[in-house]
Amino acid sequence: MDVADNGMGDPRPAGIPEPQGAPHEGALDGFRAAALLVDDDGRIVAANDAACAMFRRGVEELVGEDAHDLLHRDDHGQAMPRTRCRLRQALLTGNTENGEVEWFARKDGSLVRSSWLVTPRACGTEPGGTFVLLYGARSQSALPVDEPAGLPEPLTELDRLALLAETTTQLTSTLDVDEALHRLAALTVPRLADWAVIDLVTDRGEVRRALVVERKDDLLAEREDLQGPMPPVFEESPMPLSRALRGAASSLATPATYQGPPDSGIAVEQSRLFSETGMHSAAIAPIRGLRDVLGALTLGRSQRPDAFTAADLPLLEDVTRRAGLALDNARLYERQRKVAETMQRHLLPQLPSVPGVEMWARYVPAPDASAVGGDWYDAFALADGDHALAIGDVVGHDLDAAAGMAQVRNMLRAFAWSRAGAAPSAIVSQLDEAVRHIAEASMATMILARLAVGEDDGLWRLQWTNAGHPPPLLVHHDGQARYLTDAHGLLLGTGITKARPDAVAVLPPRSTLVLYTDGLVESPHRSIDHGLDQLRRYAAALARRPLESFCDTLLDQVRPDDNDDDVAMLVLRTPAAKD
Repeated sequence: MDVADNGMGDPRPAGIPEPQGAPHEGALDGFRAAALLVDDDGRIVAANDAACAMFRRGVEELVGEDAHDLLHRDDHGQAMPRTRCRLRQALLTGNTENGEVEWFARKDGSLVRSSWLVTPRACGTEPGGTFVLLYGARSQSALPVDEPAGLPEPLTELDRLALLAETTTQLTSTLDVDEALHRLAALTVPRLADWAVIDLVTDRGEVRRALVVERKDDLLAEREDLQGPMPPVFEESPMPLSRALRGAASSLATPATYQGPPDSGIAVEQSRLFSETGMHSAAIAPIRGLRDVLGALTLGRSQRPDAFTAADLPLLEDVTRRAGLALDNARLYERQRKVAETMQRHLLPQLPSVPGVEMWARYVPAPDASAVGGDWYDAFALADGDHALAIGDVVGHDLDAAAGMAQVRNMLRAFAWSRAGAAPSAIVSQLDEAVRHIAEASMATMILARLAVGEDDGLWRLQWTNAGHPPPLLVHHDGQARYLTDAHGLLLGTGITKARPDAVAVLPPRSTLVLYTDGLVESPHRSIDHGLDQLRRYAAALARRPLESFCDTLLDQVRPDDNDDDVAMLVLRTPAAKD
């Protein structure tokens, strides 16, 4: 490459203008603002002292460089794409234009914000070119170039529409409030902000900071130390969060908003929030349900340099409007779930006291259904002094199944009490006839057993019949375990009339009998044989555990993680042999 001496011992490519060559010497005299003179190709041909000070570069480091590539950056510290650069377009077209504050790079890697004015130079007898004036620079806003790296680009109109569509899809596809909150945070961070803070108003009118999430190393990190109960809403407070929690319109906030004397406890917490998070700008919008204000969403920026403006609020309000409808549905579902679960638990009986026999029961609702179902257990005294044990499952996982279960259980009690001394098979046959003609339950499985102690040997005996239910498991004190597979007949409600069998087994001293529903051993991704084998092995290993611990540990270790069914379990243990 041909080079020329620039007079300072610095060889420079041929064709590149000299820093202070005669044609441009003095061209920028009189400009107090930072000024550059740029040729028709966009290269810097002169720079004044103010420009050198602004960019922290010597004039020789500016002259000859492409002004756009060297200096201009976007809001995230990245090189400004040429197709989006109004300043460069003005330079190339020779128009006089000005721009609002934008970011420019310094030599040390920091950014400085400045407005700009571009105007062609009057030609006359002097060479042409274009003046670039930079004014209103704020050095206190300078940020390291590598700090904003990786931040998202500003949203286009298409991006905004896509965000709203995704918000609707994501939030309406779950009925779990906590899951909906985390999805809302993931939708807005880092796309719109570096922080998402969600405050909820409880059914009692109290405020709880339910979720605080920050962008950390391109991941979302939950800040539990900033979550928890909040002070009550002060009705007269004009502060942004208090107004949002009362349902007022969205608004902007900065650390300065909360620097004065606090007017309420919420203002104190907000001041702490800005201090702990380093947010320099925040936008706060109410989350409204169909009837009430459910809470507020605060989006904050700490890493990205641009502040929220009033133009950002309509999008935030659209997001919170969709979030409010989704949270309203999720809360309604949770309230119904709690009512249904309470009803289910009240339908389950208290266990009787059987002298010498320990007895425990467990019921776990389905995790993703309506929290109620047809699984049930029962134990009660009979008219002749023996005791009845029952475990059953009415088809379904809803309130109809729970109602059918209550009917079946109540009819079973009535038939068993009125037919003192009858075999379990006879009682279940009568119940089957009633289910087909009276009860609302369509089909059901069950085991009915009579528990009695032998007068001669003092050993406990179990007489049972099985109507299509998983077999009872008998665990000996020495760890041997086997299923009682006898007396197996048709489930209830088939309409087939067929004699039902009975079977009798002696329960050894200190043995454990486990009655359970299929939710304990079945899952969509494994066979029931696998579940039965696992139940037998774990129960055998727990043979000498106290009965309450036996029940809890068995549920924890055997119940499938992907189980979508409720579980009922009735467990008893016989006393030690008498000397």
